[in-house]
Amino acid sequence: MILVTGATGALGALIAERLSGRDDVVLGTRDPERVRGPLPVRTVDFDEPRTLTEGFTGVDVLLLISAGYGEDDTVIARHSAAIDAAEKAGVGHIVYTSLSADGDHLPYALPHRWTERRLRRSTAGWTILRNGLYAELLAFLATPSQDGRVTAPLGDGRLAAVARADLADAAVRVVTEAPLHANRVYELVGEEAIGGADLAEAYGPHVMYAPVTLAQARAHIAGSGAEPFQVPMLVGTCSTIAAGFMDRIGSELRELLGRAPRPALDIIRGGGREN
Repeated sequence: MILVTGATGALGALIAERLSGRDDVVLGTRDPERVRGPLPVRTVDFDEPRTLTEGFTGVDVLLLISAGYGEDDTVIARHSAAIDAAEKAGVGHIVYTSLSADGDHLPYALPHRWTERRLRRSTAGWTILRNGLYAELLAFLATPSQDGRVTAPLGDGRLAAVARADLADAAVRVVTEAPLHANRVYELVGEEAIGGADLAEAYGPHVMYAPVTLAQARAHIAGSGAEPFQVPMLVGTCSTIAAGFMDRIGSELRELLGRAPRPALDIIRGGGREN
């Protein structure tokens, strides 16, 4: 049996959709009533360890989608509880959606690296999917203003962005062929690095790239209603891209997909829609 956590999240929902024709898949979420589709659902709440013990019973392969919405200590506690419960339940293989190696400078990298280290000590088999930053995130960070300007503080930096749908496809292949991917770490980034000027061009001939400073971006994000911990996360993401740490392209995503990845600019032109 395969269990997918985070089934109501953006990535989890795409994976669930792709697995919907199988009879050996169950979805896990803290809010089962929000799940739509034919697959059975279990209550799996990383903040309630008792639900993990029950939820992981009979599971052979666990797809642990990062519970990254929170401060570092909160995320580490969630992942620790999930892995502990999986081991106690006798789960044979854990597939974890981590963060690309180039993301070590990002402010939310620490919980990912902690989880990877914990998995390497696990009694279960493991596979680590080091997901690159989403093209959809780049579209969010660099949405044109009403006067036709892309004002994200990306400087001259570029991002090897990846379509979330491609990461869903890669995850499905790994969880359905788990023994073939035991003790593997996959770097799943895009094959083209995109900068602010590329974004402006993708939005149309009347859009220009006019980057702002990190301080200006911080003030804008802080005034947008974002959670306090989200402000440094988003500003730090822009800073890391601008400093040139996120532009290394790769080919392991193509290896798992068995095809070329979706062009990130196509995703951005489509308004971040996934399929």
